[in-house]
Amino acid sequence: MTASPDPAGQAFFGRLRDHLHRAPSKTFEAPGLVLKEAAVLAPLFWRTGEPWAYLTRRPLTLRSHPGQISFPGGGREAGDVTPLHTALRETREELGIPPESVEVLGLLGAMPTITSFWVTPFVGVIPEDVKLEPNPIEIDEVIAAPLWRLRREKRHLYRADRDVFVWGDARHVVWGATWRMLEQLVEHVEAVGR
Repeated sequence: MTASPDPAGQAFFGRLRDHLHRAPSKTFEAPGLVLKEAAVLAPLFWRTGEPWAYLTRRPLTLRSHPGQISFPGGGREAGDVTPLHTALRETREELGIPPESVEVLGLLGAMPTITSFWVTPFVGVIPEDVKLEPNPIEIDEVIAAPLWRLRREKRHLYRADRDVFVWGDARHVVWGATWRMLEQLVEHVEAVGR
């Protein structure tokens, strides 16, 4: 049973769960690197007949990743039994989403980041009407991205041409590690169809 009350949403997320398990994303390699563990959650929901994902934008005042768009998540703490515990704890801390309201569908391929983390990305469904309570210390803006309407573009960012995702009026630009995670997610979403 998925968190979407809409039958089309339930069917879509059921197919997505099956595809995540049947055709797992490739994990990136990082031989010889000593990296800190981290995990994120791609919280999906069904709205107006299509799948969406919540992303967050970090405040410009933060020392780590200021202004970047990402999925909720962070570094593994001593009390986190598994990476999934990390992703769910961080999602609660950043967005106020209770772990019991997340139906985990599967995971994407783990990957290293340039900030020395090994990130495991999980995919979960939340109710569309879940009450978000963004933590203003960690979150400047909560962003809803329509997964069927993302556009791949090239942009010149930080002195290099980079692959990015944009949508709508292209006010938000997703690149870097979050782009890699979103690219994997979009591949699964496109594979299961509408």
